[in-house]
Amino acid sequence: MMASLQAAVLFLLQWMLHCAAGRDVSLPAGPLYRVAGFPLSLPCAVSGFEGPRTQDFEWFLYREDAGGRQIGIVSTRDQGFPYGPFQGRVRSGEVRVERDSGDKARLVMQRLRPDDQGKYECYTPSTDTTYQGNYSSLVAVKVIPDTLQISYSRSLIGQPLPEGAELTLTCSASVQSTEHTHLSITFGKRGGEGLGSGVGGEVSTVREIISIDRALGVTAGSGGSYKKRYDDGEITLEKRAGDAGRDTYVMRFGAVRPEDSGSYFCEASQWILDPDGAWQKIAQRTLDIGNLTVERLAGSLSVTSTPSGKVTLQAGSPLGLTCEVSGLPSGGRSGLLVQWMKRGSVTGDAASTAGGVEVEVARMSPDGTVSWGDDLSRGGGGSMEKVAEGRYSLKLFSARPSDSGVYRCAVSVYAGHRNPGPSVAATFTQRSEGVSVNLKTKEVLVSAVAALPRGPLLKRGSTITLLCNVTVTTTGPAQLQVQWLRRPIPKPLLVKGRGDPGTSEQPPPPPEDDPQPVAALTYEGVVQIYTNGSEVSVDRLSAGGYRLRVHAASEEDQGLYVCQAEVWGQDPHGGWYNTGAKAEAPVVTVYLYARAADLLLIPLIIGVSSALFVGIVIIAAVTCCFMKRLARQRAQK
Repeated sequence: MMASLQAAVLFLLQWMLHCAAGRDVSLPAGPLYRVAGFPLSLPCAVSGFEGPRTQDFEWFLYREDAGGRQIGIVSTRDQGFPYGPFQGRVRSGEVRVERDSGDKARLVMQRLRPDDQGKYECYTPSTDTTYQGNYSSLVAVKVIPDTLQISYSRSLIGQPLPEGAELTLTCSASVQSTEHTHLSITFGKRGGEGLGSGVGGEVSTVREIISIDRALGVTAGSGGSYKKRYDDGEITLEKRAGDAGRDTYVMRFGAVRPEDSGSYFCEASQWILDPDGAWQKIAQRTLDIGNLTVERLAGSLSVTSTPSGKVTLQAGSPLGLTCEVSGLPSGGRSGLLVQWMKRGSVTGDAASTAGGVEVEVARMSPDGTVSWGDDLSRGGGGSMEKVAEGRYSLKLFSARPSDSGVYRCAVSVYAGHRNPGPSVAATFTQRSEGVSVNLKTKEVLVSAVAALPRGPLLKRGSTITLLCNVTVTTTGPAQLQVQWLRRPIPKPLLVKGRGDPGTSEQPPPPPEDDPQPVAALTYEGVVQIYTNGSEVSVDRLSAGGYRLRVHAASEEDQGLYVCQAEVWGQDPHGGWYNTGAKAEAPVVTVYLYARAADLLLIPLIIGVSSALFVGIVIIAAVTCCFMKRLARQRAQK
């Protein structure tokens, strides 16, 4: 009951409000200033009406020079409504009504004429049971002359630009109006790489690149990469004051990209602030600047290395390689990162790159800084230089056998960035064909024999002495580098015999653990100790004799010892290099026995235990016999 009462009261209030207000027709507040030759759009809305949801609209014009005479423009319900001045324009669609909804419609005049100035009335025929409220509304429209002008200083005629080149486009615009209006300028592009061009049924895509709005704020287009390029400073737009109120707007691409290909235009718009506080675009003019084609540098760049094919040198000889970079546009707007890379090694006369890891030998950054790869020692034994424009050399003053491999020159291009920052990615990278470099070394024969010297058995706490005798057969100066390695002694493998219930000991399996370095004596005579346990020393007894001593040996020092020898040769410049010749002596097993003091402890313990046991037995036997004899004596009494 209460709910129905509330509904009745609500309906009554709504009916009273409707009767008080009635029909209301509204237009924008005026006067409205619009430009001759450009569109006029007048929205009209009706509310508070009865009848169908879709209402009809009729527009009238009261020209200032017609003495207040009413001229019918267009109607939504009567096709014969337009008066003579508007009949042809209505039939052609230049003047029409566009509905936004049943109670909202707008008058659209595609091209305003100077004599269209006057007061416009929007009238809605009544569908109400009673005639109440406002059935029409008026707004004054002022038609001002078109003074918007736009021009450019240089057009694009389709000439190709290389990737990374700079591009500057200028557009001048002005407007002479007695009303306070603002200008906005937009640079845009139609079509281009990966976009439709409007030919053959394809849709031409229009993209806004950058603009200066009516408040002089610069905004980058959201399509493509324009926003990021603007934030990075690659795209700029500035306004420069000109003569007679004609300002010049300059758009600059720091480095064009292939996707920048397309047809460019400049668009100037005139804005005015309406009485309702909203900005309206009242005039717009677009000017085609021309077509741009951007050529990819990857298609024209060529990277070659000399000498080509295969190079064979004696170890210690100088190695010189040259990288030729051609096909880049003149002007040097693109930065280059030049790297010399090496893969694999060369054995004999054939290059072996299977499974080889490519490493960087040297590089020259775009700012000319030279750095070396993993082998930093090369910084003092080689050079990398820019000997001419597009020509880079790599020199190794004394090539080593480890310098063998397949060399390639890799050139990374930073289009439009002479000195790219660390966050700038290379536009592309191109490599030369490989050059096989083979370093021949002199004939070197090397052999090694290791042994324990004759003497008493090794015990814990004694000094382990291992001798390694190395024999080298070669021509010219040579030095040896000897290293001692140790593996743990593998445990014996006991297996059940097939015909014997007992066990039989099998030979130990080959050691699988990686050997641990113990000590080394370099070719320069420097001793290197790797263990942190016992005291270790290495010395050279003769030209090919080397000795390893482990003082106060502990159980951890026993194991399988290996002596490895490497031969270093001397190049003509006096530098030493690893010839690659090496030998490994047979394994020497070192086992530590217990000391004498440890051996005496065992019988001592056994002896004490045996004596104590015998004493207890004797005492027990004597005590037992004595007690029995005493018992018999007492029984006889």
